[in-house]
Amino acid sequence: MATSTGMQVITLPAEITQLEKVLDFIRSIVEKTACPRKIVQYIEIAAEEIFVNIVHYAYPVGEPGVVRIECKMDPTSKQPTVIIVFADQGKPYNPLKHQDPDITVPIEERHIGGLGILMTKRIMDSVEYQYTKGWNYLVIKKSW
Repeated sequence: MATSTGMQVITLPAEITQLEKVLDFIRSIVEKTACPRKIVQYIEIAAEEIFVNIVHYAYPVGEPGVVRIECKMDPTSKQPTVIIVFADQGKPYNPLKHQDPDITVPIEERHIGGLGILMTKRIMDSVEYQYTKGWNYLVIKKSW
């Protein structure tokens, strides 16, 4: 479904069984632009990390939730750039405010969590968070 801004939108239950639909949706948009396979893989990794985190942590156990994903190519960019917005109505949570895990510490001494968002921040060009009117918005951008 396209919006007037060229944004393609899909809304799905916040269930792990929907992951492949999420990836297919995003892939269908970026692959139309001759996006290099390595960049497609980076985008897929980031999208999977974000979606899985929403599924596991945004909503209380047993309570249904939804995830809305918006995806478009940025028409103002000088090079091909995809913008993907993940939106949910789960508890407010800004993953960018948490300290990145120290990956130099031996694995058995590390705290659990944080590697997915760290990886996402490293492979995407930008990652932004906003909470507005009961919605969490996590926006990622990648150019090639």
